[in-house]
Amino acid sequence: MSQPLDAIIIGAGSAGLAALREVRKRTDRVLIVNDGPWGTTCARVGCMPSKMLIEAANAYHRRHAFETFGICGKEGLSVDMPAVLQRVRALRDDFVAGTEKASAVGKQGISGHARLRGPDTVEVDGQTYKARSIIIATGSRPIVPQEWQAFGDRILTTDTLFEQPTLGPRIAVIGLGPLGAELAQALSRLGVEVAAFSTGPSLAGLSDPDIHETLQALLKEEFVVNVGDEARLREVPGGIEVSNGSATVVVDQVLAAMGRRPNIEHLGLDTLGVELDENGKPPVDSRSMQIGSLSVFMAGDADDRRPLLHEASDEGHIAALNAVAAEPQGFRRRTPLSIVFTQPNAAVVGSRWKDLKDGDFVTGSVDFSRQGRARAAQHNHGRLKVYAERETGRILGSEMCAPSGEHMAHLIALAIDRSLTVQDLLRMPFYHPVLEEGLRTALRDAASHLPRVSDSDLSACSAYGASALD
Repeated sequence: MSQPLDAIIIGAGSAGLAALREVRKRTDRVLIVNDGPWGTTCARVGCMPSKMLIEAANAYHRRHAFETFGICGKEGLSVDMPAVLQRVRALRDDFVAGTEKASAVGKQGISGHARLRGPDTVEVDGQTYKARSIIIATGSRPIVPQEWQAFGDRILTTDTLFEQPTLGPRIAVIGLGPLGAELAQALSRLGVEVAAFSTGPSLAGLSDPDIHETLQALLKEEFVVNVGDEARLREVPGGIEVSNGSATVVVDQVLAAMGRRPNIEHLGLDTLGVELDENGKPPVDSRSMQIGSLSVFMAGDADDRRPLLHEASDEGHIAALNAVAAEPQGFRRRTPLSIVFTQPNAAVVGSRWKDLKDGDFVTGSVDFSRQGRARAAQHNHGRLKVYAERETGRILGSEMCAPSGEHMAHLIALAIDRSLTVQDLLRMPFYHPVLEEGLRTALRDAASHLPRVSDSDLSACSAYGASALD
């Protein structure tokens, strides 16, 4: 028998390709196996094509503010949906090509269905390979109830939405998590009649009741939002009837946006000799990505605790380092950061409101309806909250539905990562006029609930043993 490979990577998405890059720095005895299209979920059917659709939708929606700025003639504008979708596909294909070129798997990549035959053996379409380490990065797929299959291609997912030559005039979006909320708003802004249904109480992953209420109210201004019981579908003359008991609509197509399911069935995880949970998933250490004490690692959407591209890339990186190391080690994970590209952006940074303990934290809040730059840009809607430790003032987290929230979320994530306090952040410069001044308002509000450490955002020079800067 030939010498075992150093590593076999199953799956060529964001996690798998990140793992391949790291393994290749240390050995060329690696094989990456992919079942299905090459190119990451993000580039092919996820974050990139959805953002292209969102950009087109927001550009067209901007016409509603034209008259406020003294611009006339919006009545002559219209949407060419086939052209919009064609542009999305063209840009998407370019991103996919770039991803494939950057990865360049070459002879180390093979197409086929991989199945584990133990903690050191992988079978690919009848061919057996041995490896010192195995990395499982098989990704995920959209959740679609089995009974919905009867409606054929009228049931859309992110895997099929962007491939459509055009779209029907009426669409139901089932699920208002991050992707469902984004796409429901984008389709509505492009002129599609949208009815959205959510079975859970939370939209876009938000947990703070005030922030959630703000987003829900803003979305309801643009399309129908039904929150409550599970949506049921049935064939009726003229389309598909969607009902959740309290609301009923008839639509041409249904977009299933109820999350994604890890691709771990039929992978042979039962051959690893470790206990699997009720979903067939083995125990995975989130710091090392190691399964039990085996030289087998799971990364990305296959380990679905943090199904985001930057997390998948980190997990692939960690899995690869440990796959070729003498002893696996744990890594400190990045500050949790989730951004939903509705307008205004919804974001959760660090600790969520629902995970904080009453009495241990203070809250600072800002309403963007009166914020200067937001009013000037006609983006004066939204709300942001920051949470800080009561005793120390250390920033713990934030939830927001705010204009340019994607940028403020990154500032707060940096503050949390560096263990900065409310006062530390208030020491930073805030230019005028910028939307970040709204963040300062929230920080000052939080500071008002903390033990007073200073009467000023600035710190006295003597505290640093330095003279003032000119």
